[in-house]
Amino acid sequence: MSGAGSPDFYYREAQRLGYLARSAFKLLQMQNKYKLIKPGASVLDLGCAPGAWLQVACQSLGPLKNGGAVVGIDLKKVKVPSVHCDSRVQTVCADVTNFPKGQARALSPKGKGFSVILSDMCPLVSGVTTKDAALSIELGMRALDLAIGTPDLPVQDDDICEEKQSDGPSSEADENGILRPGGNLVIKLLESEDVQEFSQICKSRFKKSALLRPKATRSSSREIYLICQDLR
Repeated sequence: MSGAGSPDFYYREAQRLGYLARSAFKLLQMQNKYKLIKPGASVLDLGCAPGAWLQVACQSLGPLKNGGAVVGIDLKKVKVPSVHCDSRVQTVCADVTNFPKGQARALSPKGKGFSVILSDMCPLVSGVTTKDAALSIELGMRALDLAIGTPDLPVQDDDICEEKQSDGPSSEADENGILRPGGNLVIKLLESEDVQEFSQICKSRFKKSALLRPKATRSSSREIYLICQDLR
């Protein structure tokens, strides 16, 4: 078995095929299994560095004549890859955790939202399992909020929070997500007892949902992907 830092099959294949990282094969497996990205789709890639998912997303759009768009957002400045990408791909340097939905929507074709949202965001791992998992859930909730708006959380016995939320006017633009009806959402999480609860929140909003650990995931990694299809 290869060590965490040792070149393995997927690392070598990524180099051979021109992908910027082995993570390309994770999205390729998801795409082959679930057909998340249709020709001409509009794709938002959250946490897009180093750019491997941008490459796979653009390939999945089909020929340039099909149209479509891929937008990547990351804290780091990411250059659009020269291989497997074309003029349909652009990147934005921004913090997803406080990026306004209105600005994100404006990046989509004609400002109508995206048909696919991919989140490969992951917290800086501290080594403290519970802390890392909690931070991962926070990033996942941010991706979910950006996609579908503030999700319906489990009702508490105490209704104080609900009362507070209902006080005062709210902005519909802030509440609505930027994923189009019928759209697909992928969120990376770190395995924990909270993942199932997170998954249940998504099940109420999408017609299909599943958890997948791609074959290209390192054996030492706790990452798992929540795949949600067909937004209601």
